[in-house]
Amino acid sequence: MMISLLCAVLFGVPFVRASLVSLPGLNDTCILPLFSSNWQPSPDARTLWVIMSSCSLTLFACTWTAVPPDIPRLGEGVVVIIVRRLLLMFVAYFAPELMAAWAAWQLICARKIAKDFNDILGAQRAQPNGDCEAVPQSSPAVVLPTAISNSNESSSAGWTETHGFFAGMGGFLLYFDGKPWATLTPDELLQFVRDGFVEMPVITKADIEDRSKGDVLSRCITILQLGWFFVQIIARYAQHLSTTLLEVDTLAVVCLTIATYGLLWWRKPKDVQRPHIVHWNSTTPPPHECLANDKRRTPMLLSILFNRKVRRSNNSARSVTIFLAGGVSGVLVAAMHALGWNFVFPSHAERIVWHTAFIGKACLSLTMWSLWYLDAQPSEYDGLSGKALYFLSVNLMKIIGFLGTIYILARLTIITLTMLSLRSLPQGVYDTVAWTKFIPHIGV
Repeated sequence: MMISLLCAVLFGVPFVRASLVSLPGLNDTCILPLFSSNWQPSPDARTLWVIMSSCSLTLFACTWTAVPPDIPRLGEGVVVIIVRRLLLMFVAYFAPELMAAWAAWQLICARKIAKDFNDILGAQRAQPNGDCEAVPQSSPAVVLPTAISNSNESSSAGWTETHGFFAGMGGFLLYFDGKPWATLTPDELLQFVRDGFVEMPVITKADIEDRSKGDVLSRCITILQLGWFFVQIIARYAQHLSTTLLEVDTLAVVCLTIATYGLLWWRKPKDVQRPHIVHWNSTTPPPHECLANDKRRTPMLLSILFNRKVRRSNNSARSVTIFLAGGVSGVLVAAMHALGWNFVFPSHAERIVWHTAFIGKACLSLTMWSLWYLDAQPSEYDGLSGKALYFLSVNLMKIIGFLGTIYILARLTIITLTMLSLRSLPQGVYDTVAWTKFIPHIGV
């Protein structure tokens, strides 16, 4: 999607240039139009195509490669899976702060899931004679550890974050009478295991990693690719070389992607297509009231903002973590965009509009996450502050919806001005970094 958009802009550059030549007063500025006859690039200078292709490939790595989707739900077709993946790409580029908060939420849920199942494993191991099986009398009178039962065999070291991620992304499919019934949420699986309707899943961390399409090497290569883009942009600023707004915008997405993919999602399996099967052990069918909707999962992306039950289903420490992930990510994106504050725009009006959109987007992002944090805290609604919190609780969706609309408009404005800025760029944009200047040497 992003590559197609950037290629479309590049394809239209020659047509835009034709209209630029006829604009009065444009040659009076210090900006040189693309393909100007007054400037000839040096043989080692980069071109507009190099700039756009580099940003396109980097954004693809940020929005597709570095975003591990959930396991496809029961009965979903290829079209639905692709559409959901494209929507994740769009959110990862359009609102990277939300993606970072979602990743932090999933990490918290994965750790809680692992802890809950480890408690069950601990209780099972504490039962006497739970791990031994007597041998028939015709055999020597010894006791063999064959129970190393399925539950203990599945995770001799207990459940890990990888298990928690796998369960949260729809990794366990319930079978009843030999037919698929529904995808189990972690809470449902936990309850059924406690009640004895489902045995503890027999799956190790190595089994889950074997299903994943991404290993440590591929993850490191992706992070190195993103890190190289980061180093290039910082090197250009260190040598006082001009940078395009497209590169600045890509840099903001890159910084959050490195933090999200390299830290929060490091142990999350990637592109798993098949869930692990668990069987219902009772002749009574599973309860329909808790399995009627197979679309429920541990919090989906927008549920973090708009589902009150999801918002308030965590303790204060978790709320602080989500708030910090969303708020700090918004500040980080704003700091990266601030690098383009002194960019030479084709017109003064575009400069004013970009500055306004940049400041508005940064303030709106921090405001929405602050409102989310306040509403997630338990309160008794006493006094003036309590009344304010009650008003916030009742009208939070309307408030965030209104602020979110303005946020979308500000983000669209930034993206539009970023693309329009490519029609006329400062001359220094095409200069390449002199890497030898960073090597210590003695001048002659």
